[in-house]
Amino acid sequence: MKIPASQLPSALKKTLLPCYLVTGDEPLLVLEALDAIRREALARGFTTRELHVVMPGFDWETLAGAAGNLSLFAEKRIFEIRLPGGKTDRRGGAAIEALVSQAGPDLLLVVSAAKLEKGAQNAAWAKALESRGAIVQVWPVGLRELPAWVAERMRRLELRPDRDAVRLIADRVEGNLLAAEQEIQKLRLLLGPGAVSAADVETAVASSSRYDVFKLIDAAVGGDAARAVRILRGLRAEGVDAVPVVFMLAREQRTLTRLAENVRDGRELGKALAQAGVWRNRQGLVRACVGRHSVDDFYRLLKLTFRADAAAKGQSPGDPWELATEIVLGLAVPGAKAA
Repeated sequence: MKIPASQLPSALKKTLLPCYLVTGDEPLLVLEALDAIRREALARGFTTRELHVVMPGFDWETLAGAAGNLSLFAEKRIFEIRLPGGKTDRRGGAAIEALVSQAGPDLLLVVSAAKLEKGAQNAAWAKALESRGAIVQVWPVGLRELPAWVAERMRRLELRPDRDAVRLIADRVEGNLLAAEQEIQKLRLLLGPGAVSAADVETAVASSSRYDVFKLIDAAVGGDAARAVRILRGLRAEGVDAVPVVFMLAREQRTLTRLAENVRDGRELGKALAQAGVWRNRQGLVRACVGRHSVDDFYRLLKLTFRADAAAKGQSPGDPWELATEIVLGLAVPGAKAA
């Protein structure tokens, strides 16, 4: 079956299916859908989670071996696979199909992927997931729908915004849902529950940190290594949580990797930028970044973002801020690494 992301919470309350495929190009909504599945699974006794991220050169035999050991454990387990590129080869498809056949009361299979192209939607592994579980489709929020989305999110946090406040936030974030969510959370912390005016939003923006994650990303993508590192150190010094910083770096890195793959495959970069939703005022920065890196550079940095994400969440050893420094340096200057 297919389940729109907006209907997933109510569907989970009714039943937890053996497997899910969460697909879409809106990172915040994909993450929220995955979190909803994990929460319901935990409530139903799935206490262990095993994560595999499929990158170029991924060893599918390792995955098959891990799956073969599942029966050795008594506890209920979540077996999660990430497909950043939204597709896999024949061996990968066969491995996923084998896992689908094993999914059941003690094994929950969760696959997440970028938006699936038509060929991937019709692949046997995707059909197998749909037949035994569900495909959760995450649709982007268009610019026309964004004000309503912002207003609804604010109401969830007991904020009562006027029309101008909603419009100001929507204009400021330029379609970036994660940025919108951060702005709303900040307003809730600063103002508490109640009415919110455009003046309140302006005041919150003025009083916010002078170190900004979006400025960090633009500095790195724009090749200004010194400024990027300075902003990153400022964020750390101000006590900013590493998780959203790494999340945003990973989001940008996935976009850059897809763009570089398009260029490598002979596609026109202008069309790829539009399809990726890169705003016009950032296209020059992004073009320059793609131009000075190879696809392999982006693959290496993407692997670093997965390591940083795991470290930030306490799921693996390492300092997420040091890894983030290496990521921004690598984006700014090909081959650069933290000292």
